[in-house]
Amino acid sequence: MRFEVNGEELETTAEPGQVLRTLLREHEHYEVKKGCDAGDCGACSVLVDEQPVHSCIYPAHRLEGKSVTTVAGLGTPEAPHPLQQAFVDGAGLQCGFCTAGMVVTASTFTEDDLDDLPRKLKGNICRCTGYRAIRDAIQGVTNVETAAAGDAAGRSVKAPAGMRVVTGREQYTLDFTTPTKLLHLAVLKSPHASARILSLDTSRAEAMEGVHVVFTHRDSPATLFSTGRHEDRNDDPDDTLVMDPVIRFRGQRVAAVVADTVRIAELALREIDVEYEVLDAVFDPHEARLPGAHLVHGEKGPESRISEPGRNVVAQLHGWHGDVDTALAEAHAVVEGTWQTQRVSHAALETHATRGWIDDDGRLVLRTSTQVPFLIRDEIAHIFGLPQDRVRVFAARVGGGFGGKQELLTEDLVTMAVLRTGRTVQYEYTRDDEFTIATVRHPMTVKVTAAADSDGLLTALAVDQLMDTGAYGNHGIGVMFHSVGESMAVYRAPNKRVDAESVYTNNPPSGAFRGYGLGQVIFAVESAMDELARKLDIDPFEFRRRNVIVSGGHLTVVDPLDAEDLLFGSYGLDQCIDLVENALNSPPPADSGSLTGETPVPVGDEWAIGTGVSVAMIATAPPRGHFADTTVELNADGTYSIGVGTAEFGNGTTTVHTQLTATVLETTPDRIVVRQSDTDVARYDTGAYGSAGVVVAGKALHAAATKLKAAILERVPGTLTADGVLVGDRLVTPAELLAGGPLVADGSHNGTPRSVAFNVHAFRVAVDTTTGEVRILRSIQAADAGTVLNPEQLRGQIEGGTAQAIGTALYEEVLLDGAGTVTTPAFRSYRVPRFADIPVTEVHFASTHDDTGVLGAKSMSEAPYNPVAPALANAIRDAIGVRPFELPMSRDRIWRLLHG
Repeated sequence: MRFEVNGEELETTAEPGQVLRTLLREHEHYEVKKGCDAGDCGACSVLVDEQPVHSCIYPAHRLEGKSVTTVAGLGTPEAPHPLQQAFVDGAGLQCGFCTAGMVVTASTFTEDDLDDLPRKLKGNICRCTGYRAIRDAIQGVTNVETAAAGDAAGRSVKAPAGMRVVTGREQYTLDFTTPTKLLHLAVLKSPHASARILSLDTSRAEAMEGVHVVFTHRDSPATLFSTGRHEDRNDDPDDTLVMDPVIRFRGQRVAAVVADTVRIAELALREIDVEYEVLDAVFDPHEARLPGAHLVHGEKGPESRISEPGRNVVAQLHGWHGDVDTALAEAHAVVEGTWQTQRVSHAALETHATRGWIDDDGRLVLRTSTQVPFLIRDEIAHIFGLPQDRVRVFAARVGGGFGGKQELLTEDLVTMAVLRTGRTVQYEYTRDDEFTIATVRHPMTVKVTAAADSDGLLTALAVDQLMDTGAYGNHGIGVMFHSVGESMAVYRAPNKRVDAESVYTNNPPSGAFRGYGLGQVIFAVESAMDELARKLDIDPFEFRRRNVIVSGGHLTVVDPLDAEDLLFGSYGLDQCIDLVENALNSPPPADSGSLTGETPVPVGDEWAIGTGVSVAMIATAPPRGHFADTTVELNADGTYSIGVGTAEFGNGTTTVHTQLTATVLETTPDRIVVRQSDTDVARYDTGAYGSAGVVVAGKALHAAATKLKAAILERVPGTLTADGVLVGDRLVTPAELLAGGPLVADGSHNGTPRSVAFNVHAFRVAVDTTTGEVRILRSIQAADAGTVLNPEQLRGQIEGGTAQAIGTALYEEVLLDGAGTVTTPAFRSYRVPRFADIPVTEVHFASTHDDTGVLGAKSMSEAPYNPVAPALANAIRDAIGVRPFELPMSRDRIWRLLHG
């Protein structure tokens, strides 16, 4: 079969049933991505005879005589296609995994198509951006600027990898060719949610040609661990084995095959005979705590750090201050309600994947899709009894994370396979795996009771939270504690009580997700506050002004030690409330070419209009320490190399790190060479989670750059410039500076003290009372982010968090059948918002400068998500007069509310 790829003739043979995507990647066209392999997401889009197709469903045998163009064929970094340049200039990417498909598809658009982008891009998903910047890029809007030497901080400079991403040259986890033959790993998954393996016969599988090894629980290390990763490994319960004879959820590993190809490995799985003893199971977290319920980890001892394994309780918190019951009895107004949130998939377009090998020094090397390479290294060494210096873990650019890659999900099996075979081994999740065995957002049941006096001042606030952590407790402790922290502390009340429990079930495991539990509880608390304001006949903005925390207030709920390092580095919540209220009551701005504004109110008596608001507070870094140890070095060509452990997955930290370093060293961002997310390159970094990339790693880099600047000027006193040190009229070049020896400095930060950030969101909506359809007419968010280091990038983070939260609020739900089986294992049954679903969000920034943050900045990656769902719920309540209590607020649920 002969065809052309990017103008070059290719002669090859396709396997029976093979699709174009896999054929192209076999020939090292790694710019063609795998997002779903079902034709749902568009990450794999290419042109076939100038027509865009999803290569993951295009039969390879149809290629005879055709011409294929990938994103790499449209242009190069040196000579990009105009649309590729436009995506860089418009900042139309974050993680960038969807970008190749977006660019290829949009390259076929005509001028007439530019006003019909929601329909034209219906086959392309972006999980990061919220789509506004993508639309800007396609329509030719420039959102980035060039920074002068020493003036990068505060500018909307472009992402350093932007041009490589848009031309398909930037490597993600599996986008490279190994020098030796690659082996593939596939997993046999349990068909039962609760069972014990009685026997396994792998002999037929092991005898198959192309099979190298079959693993079962008999091969597993005996070390218990948690897939959830934190700086202190004791923050999560040790309740997991690499392979376990006890099955606790449907899809759990039973056996693993390592073979020459994925197909051979999957065929071998069918030849494994397993005998199970099916056990009782528990799927309802309420029932899980009752006497007689099946115990998911009942055999675990105190060494696993489970609160009450005999009651399925992973963790619990019960505490109060004041006298809540008396305050409720004496209150002028009381509201009480119980809210329910759902399972949500991270839906990052790059699936979990790891490739491992033994390097020339005999060390284990793992290239993996992770947010936490150092924590993965340390836990792999712990599980397999290896010295840490004999393990190297690194991440290339990661295609989205959102907390889902703060887990150890593929690295352990690859390690076991590499250590056994000595070969290069790869394990890559399918999209089905991402929905069925990867972690999800914790579903919660949250009861809120709130009371106020006749002046509208809160007198009591009580939260009773129940959280389903699923079959394993990864993040089941931390999410529970965090969820009832800032969600309650943002309000002043003399009497508060919290009761929270995180419970095991035989459902798929939950895990870390953007907001880390706050979004679920804030949905309940903010809904209750809105209802209390209504009961008191007080404007919802005014009610919050009277009751939110003020600068200098107590940042604790029940235990002062919870927030002993938490302080007000700055305070902008009052500004955020004012900014959102004023914007909502004013005409939308006409914004420099980028579409903003309000969707027209639909015509018809069936449409009801409403507005809603919500507030949120979040700590700017995780508690109990978050560490970064960085380096900055001067190179002879005048560039600077920075070594930092933070992974880049659309969080934008790499851009800000170059800005901070360039600003201190009086140079431009393009002269900063970033070496990152590699345990061999950086000294240490806890990881890219908790929005710590700027306020921790960024602060460490700023310190290192400051020290290096001082060392340079100590060696040659003068004025530091982008080209060297100016001494009078003479320029001392970098090469001359280095004649006296290397110039390198280090900087570190331990993540403390921490500050707080604030977000306020408001919506105006229209609800069709005959169908339950919700249309967002206007979306506004104000953020207290301290000093804004990159306005366009920060706007994009807020838009992306808002879009993800709109998905949670209206569309997304990982559904189970009541017996542990996921019934939404694909994008076509699990609705991630597309271009047409997301409005433009009007973004405002409070004017603050944080005393704890680098150059006064705060973190702002997780925070934008948290106030969105309750603001939308409050707007729907205002429109239809009935309170939603359950997420997602899909049109069928709204219809049922309207019709009893």
